[in-house]
Amino acid sequence: MTSCPSFELSDEQLALRDTIREFAEGEIAPHAAEWDQTHTFPTETIRQLGELGAMGVGFPEAYGGLGAGAVAQAVVIEELARIDSSVAVTVGANVSLGGEPILLFGTEEQKQRWLVPLARGETLGAFASTEPGGGSDVRAATTVARRDGEDETGWVLDGTKAFTTNAGTDLSAFCIATARTGSNGGTALSTFIVPTGTPGYEPQKPYRKLGWHASDTRELVFAGCRVPDDALLGPLGKGARVFLTGLDGGRVGVAAMSVGLAQGALEQATAYAQVRVAFGAPIARQQAIHFKLADLKTQIAAARLLTYRSAALKEAGKPFTEEAAAAKLFASELAVRAAEENLQIHGGFGYIEESPVPRFYRDAKVLTIGEGTSEVLRYVIARQMGLTE
Repeated sequence: MTSCPSFELSDEQLALRDTIREFAEGEIAPHAAEWDQTHTFPTETIRQLGELGAMGVGFPEAYGGLGAGAVAQAVVIEELARIDSSVAVTVGANVSLGGEPILLFGTEEQKQRWLVPLARGETLGAFASTEPGGGSDVRAATTVARRDGEDETGWVLDGTKAFTTNAGTDLSAFCIATARTGSNGGTALSTFIVPTGTPGYEPQKPYRKLGWHASDTRELVFAGCRVPDDALLGPLGKGARVFLTGLDGGRVGVAAMSVGLAQGALEQATAYAQVRVAFGAPIARQQAIHFKLADLKTQIAAARLLTYRSAALKEAGKPFTEEAAAAKLFASELAVRAAEENLQIHGGFGYIEESPVPRFYRDAKVLTIGEGTSEVLRYVIARQMGLTE
């Protein structure tokens, strides 16, 4: 008999989901609109999530985590995004971009110093790879790391990074930065852990963004930034591997965020359609409306399965590049549609800021851009299919 994998959540995963859902509805939902309007990073709320274990769900217990796996981590991100994407991306980026590269490529000393407090929710980490002129082309990096001084101990970083999450908060402890280390202008990349407060490491002012107003996103400048030899993360010249491996995990996280946002948008639209009366009946009874809701429910179920499958492969230590790309592509584009349909169903009331509808609409679009644009993801899938080099 052929076994069939099940993506029904276990009792432990359901208990974790319910804990995060209760926290999100009780401690995040009442404040999300204010944080969005004032562009306020919710430091204390992020600390509380850390105390709940939200940052360490997928990390081994030996390094301060819960050891619950990648599927459970996806569930946490989904539940947070169902209420507020700014909080969800703060947690998701901290885990996939700040912590996982250290778990996968760090020395034991690096794991104890940086990963343990991150998994316990005491600190936040960041990953700086994108550059103002580089976009999705990580190998076009112009940030350079050169050996320091005549004795060539340590490294000096110079360059500028863009669109970095979690690098400038009160909880930010370090940033992982990619830099060219090839000799004679070579393009080999390496990755370095740069502690917050290092001279020459200069986080700039936060961006004023279309969405994700309560998350921390900013440009970073490295100007003669000196780090010791033990700041090197992974093998010298293998920074692209570190980045791309972390990117696969990050795409699972963005897929989970997309599912959560789409689910939240569907719930908002459904609740409104059941009480909004037009032409003598709730608009949910009109085929034009309930077909929209039925389509969204079906598509969200498909996106959730894609996301859980990619997370399950990751958890099992199996290749998941194609699955993560497919999940992120499908779920992120669905999130945009769900947010748009939510606004459409709300009509004029969806266009004013008294409800979360406009916030969900603004927060959705970036999901098709970060961690690989939809165009790049289609290329990744085609390459996995053997259709391109």
